[in-house]
Amino acid sequence: MKKKTKRPAATGLLLIAIFKLVKGVLLVAVGIGALKFLHRDLAATITRWVDILRADPDNRFIHRLVEKAFSVNPKQLKELSAGTFFYASLLLTEGIGLLLRKGWAEYFTVISTAALVPLEVYELVRRFTAIRLGVLGLNIVIVLYLVRRLRNSG
Repeated sequence: MKKKTKRPAATGLLLIAIFKLVKGVLLVAVGIGALKFLHRDLAATITRWVDILRADPDNRFIHRLVEKAFSVNPKQLKELSAGTFFYASLLLTEGIGLLLRKGWAEYFTVISTAALVPLEVYELVRRFTAIRLGVLGLNIVIVLYLVRRLRNSG
């Protein structure tokens, strides 16, 4: 009789690691983008891209984006950049640790992901979107999976 392997568990860790790494890299890009706009007119740049892409400037989503861009100041861009770099560092630490199958990374991921669930619930209640619901659901699944894995490993 063949002994069961732990391949599904390793596959689960790999998927979580990739998810965390992708989110971390995307946040680094957002942070760099925020820094690039420190000495530029963000609203003018967005308006130029709307023209280049031939998007409807009267579209409510584009209109809202341009409206928000007009209200952003350099201090807010610095804060956004600092926050995204901080969160990206957490995600990249989790992702690399899980990729290397470090035990501390599983605990770290459970704690950091579970700590953000209440914030995600608040944001979901404040403004419901399918994407927010999906991210919340995925993070809950990740926490439950890792907690079960940690309990089973002793």
